[in-house]
Amino acid sequence: MKKILFSHSYFLHFDPKQWATGQPYAPLGTLYAAALLRENGYPVSLFDTMFAQRAEEVIPSLDSFRPDVFVIYDDGFNYLTKMCLTNMREAAFHMCKLARERGCKVIVSSSDSTDHFEQYLAEGADFIVLGEGEATLLELVKGLSNPSADMSAIPGLAYKQGDNIIRTGKRPVIKELDALPFPAWDLVDIAPYRAMWMKSSGYFSMNIGTTRGCPFKCNWCAKPIYGNRYNSRSPRNVVRELQWLKEQYRFDHIWFCDDIFGLKPGWVQEFATLTEQENLQLRFKIQSRADLLVQENYVEALARAGCENTWMGAESGSQDILDAMDKGTTIEQIHIATKLLKQHGIRPGFFIQFGYPGETKEDIRKTIRMIKELMPSELGISVSYPLPGTVFYDRVKAELTEKANWTDSDELQLMFRNTYPPAFYKKLHRHVHHIFRSRQGWQVFKKALRNPFAIKPTDYKKVIAACLYVPKIVIGKWQLKQLSYE
Repeated sequence: MKKILFSHSYFLHFDPKQWATGQPYAPLGTLYAAALLRENGYPVSLFDTMFAQRAEEVIPSLDSFRPDVFVIYDDGFNYLTKMCLTNMREAAFHMCKLARERGCKVIVSSSDSTDHFEQYLAEGADFIVLGEGEATLLELVKGLSNPSADMSAIPGLAYKQGDNIIRTGKRPVIKELDALPFPAWDLVDIAPYRAMWMKSSGYFSMNIGTTRGCPFKCNWCAKPIYGNRYNSRSPRNVVRELQWLKEQYRFDHIWFCDDIFGLKPGWVQEFATLTEQENLQLRFKIQSRADLLVQENYVEALARAGCENTWMGAESGSQDILDAMDKGTTIEQIHIATKLLKQHGIRPGFFIQFGYPGETKEDIRKTIRMIKELMPSELGISVSYPLPGTVFYDRVKAELTEKANWTDSDELQLMFRNTYPPAFYKKLHRHVHHIFRSRQGWQVFKKALRNPFAIKPTDYKKVIAACLYVPKIVIGKWQLKQLSYE
């Protein structure tokens, strides 16, 4: 049986903002693929790049394990890998070459390689797995053991044949997710993950996926792996994994890393009932949509199951922008969902996106007004980021001549021409964060006036920060005015 060394291309050190945040999650998609190959009898190992500082650190694993096949299998459950950052792409190219030098067959499966398979083949990869990877990877590895195997008959591949690139037919996504083995968590050194979480946050969080895909069609959202399909594990299967993880690793908190958590009717309610029956006592966060959160009993069931934080793709406070994005949600739904979450003791988080084509000053003002009025517990701000395969990308790709990807997740560079220059949106990002943090601090201050004993000592830092942000807000307004085209 061929020996397989798995890795992935996300290096936390190459993403300074995420390194400083100190909340790493293990490469779940990689662990799923390794588990399936091992279940089918293949010896597997893992070189986890998460805490590595250089691509060359893979060399000891290559030399000691001596694999026949080296697989770079990125975690498609993590939005950071979906961003296709150039730092990570260059590291993947380097690892491909190092493995080829040692006689390995090199296979790559990722969002970036699916979109740019020609580049990866030119940089040392033998095969690119296109789309969802587990079934294709298993069939491919079996084929590598058979000299007479016809690789062109394996769906979901791109590879070179002489000077030509062969791209085989599309493979259907896996529908029966319960049939997959649990991720191969034993391949991961959990200690550095736990240590970084404890240092940054005071608790240890692990990641689980309950679904694959998203059926909604926001026109800026890239879906190179699962497309618009949406498949779900059963609540019972998820609870079994949670019980096993709790016993093995004693996690404090779970991130359900689905694009959309609990979309299937009745799923969240059944899950909540099972967690109560099994006395799991979970603390977790999810990602959801405003239109889903306003459905009857959905938020109530989330609270019953132990949800602490729900991130919502609010995107904008302007209905015109939401409609232009084909978001399918309304400002009214955002307001209702936020209030429902707070009523049930769940902290709402907003993802906000500035810089969508056609966004005006009034649209920006509406977004800031919505943030001030609803005051989510957390706020994530980005600028519109075009990725291949989207309507948005096709609309602006002619302008992506100098730059088409960010280097790291904090670059926030607007790569196409819009209402304002790129520097405006960088300043706007900081300005809105200052406003948000300032208002957070004043909320704590008001709460302290009502009941000083209800405030944690750490909360007073928010009050101090609020005072410090006042001059930054004033300066920010002036800077934005200077950068305006008007």
